[in-house]
Amino acid sequence: MSRLAGRLAIFGRAVPRLVGKPWRRRPAMPRRILIAHHLLLGDTLMLTPLLAKLRRSHPAADIVFACPKAVAPLYAGRPYGVDAQPFDPRDPRSVRALLAQGPFDLAIVPGDNRHAWLALAAGSRWIVAHTDDIPAWKNWPVDEAVPYPHSPCAWGDMAAQLADGAAPAPYDPTAWPAPPHAPFAQPDGPYAVLHLGASSPLKLWPAERWLALADWLAARGVAPVWSGGPNETALVAAADPQQRHVSLAGQLDLPQLWALLAGARLLVCPDTGVAHLARLVGTPTVALFGPGSPQISGAGEFWRDSPFIALSAPIPCRDQTVLFRRERAWIQRCGRGVADCPLHDDPAQCMRRLSLAQVCESAVRLLTGEAPCAS
Repeated sequence: MSRLAGRLAIFGRAVPRLVGKPWRRRPAMPRRILIAHHLLLGDTLMLTPLLAKLRRSHPAADIVFACPKAVAPLYAGRPYGVDAQPFDPRDPRSVRALLAQGPFDLAIVPGDNRHAWLALAAGSRWIVAHTDDIPAWKNWPVDEAVPYPHSPCAWGDMAAQLADGAAPAPYDPTAWPAPPHAPFAQPDGPYAVLHLGASSPLKLWPAERWLALADWLAARGVAPVWSGGPNETALVAAADPQQRHVSLAGQLDLPQLWALLAGARLLVCPDTGVAHLARLVGTPTVALFGPGSPQISGAGEFWRDSPFIALSAPIPCRDQTVLFRRERAWIQRCGRGVADCPLHDDPAQCMRRLSLAQVCESAVRLLTGEAPCAS
């Protein structure tokens, strides 16, 4: 697939409409709302506070949610009454299908402001996004620019600030119907899901600690179940070469993973999209943070009642202050790749700061109900 055809479709429609920007006015009661983005799994799921806030403020509005194709099946039950439109900027058909959903009274663009051009091409009459994306041309279609907060905030809560109205109520798992899924061999008895994969090698916990954790859980009557994406089966093989425990790594799509998490007593995983999926399901979760920010990717206000522990340790190189190309002094994260890692001789060093004892202690708190709230 190529982005060129999609870009031609977007800019061909959007550029002529840019001329009318000085005459656009914010709608008092929008009837049709577009959320335009193409974020990764975790960042997409963290937009849930925005969906909840829009539905609370505009109970009768049609809300169209541009959604990465692989993630769209999770929205089959129309949580918060949204219509998830599968979208990939590299797929001209999905671009044209989303443009055909317009016009819209209001569009909200979380993350990359390049999708403000998509919103304009779809006939959006008022476009809201965060300020100061770079390069500057991304911001040209934006009518209302909202600055990042000046104090620490979770990404989901930041995205919700793009919408007017009162803050949404804390997350209620009943607001998100479980998506239908194909049958799979779901484990019997009490079990915990150990998801080993992550978006970066710098987020991977050492293999020998995963096996020690699995054995520790098994000794306490909670069967460990290995999990990972299609390209992450080697991580499970490295952690459990003798195949002592059940593995479903590489076998499940996202709706099946939802069902697996729904039956689990516990999830342990790195800072990755699966941790955010578990928050939607309501699965008690220990999320292991290395270079990522437990503040930005943590529970925040919306998920403050979730059984979620963001486990992290001080890391000197968690010193970057940029998120989606916007800068705030309070942002403390590391988005470097392996080649740029200051610990490139031993890139697993920051994740090794999280000991097996710390993870087991957090697991006990969740398994016994001693940690009902996010931390």
